[in-house]
Amino acid sequence: MPSRAAALLSRKALTLDHTPECILVDMPQVSDRTISMQIGEVAKLTALTVDAIRFYERRALLPKAPRTVGRFRLYTNDDVARLGFIRQMQGLGFSLTEIRQLLELREHHLDACLEVRDLLKTKLEKVQSKVRELEQLECELALDLRKCNRELKHRQKHTARKCPVLISANEKKRGVPC
Repeated sequence: MPSRAAALLSRKALTLDHTPECILVDMPQVSDRTISMQIGEVAKLTALTVDAIRFYERRALLPKAPRTVGRFRLYTNDDVARLGFIRQMQGLGFSLTEIRQLLELREHHLDACLEVRDLLKTKLEKVQSKVRELEQLECELALDLRKCNRELKHRQKHTARKCPVLISANEKKRGVPC
């Protein structure tokens, strides 16, 4: 019979919809701390590497795991759920510092929607800004590609000239739209 952690990870509980509440509500809190797993099993359940799990532990995103007499770390379903949450938030572009904030809110603040919304709003604004920057970069690359294609077409009938992209790189950037 699969563990509760495996069931959690296989469900869509880790997917994020468009509401801030889902960060705190869709991830059910697993309270069964009695099931102990070694790090290899946790790595399989979470699709993380053993090194990543140790890294999160060193960064205090994951509580220090108790150890057996043989010094093996033992993890619980709560740890697996927490690692799944960390992985999900990293996938959304949150930094470790931001994830630490979200974990704190998730664990200690019942009414954290306002704070979560603000974090999500800030992240969304950064993503939108990055999209605008990438669109401008796309425009510039397309323009330079057209310059190269024109020059290569010109070279079929005429003598070669200097690369127009390399020449224009030294000139001032003109506000030429795509």
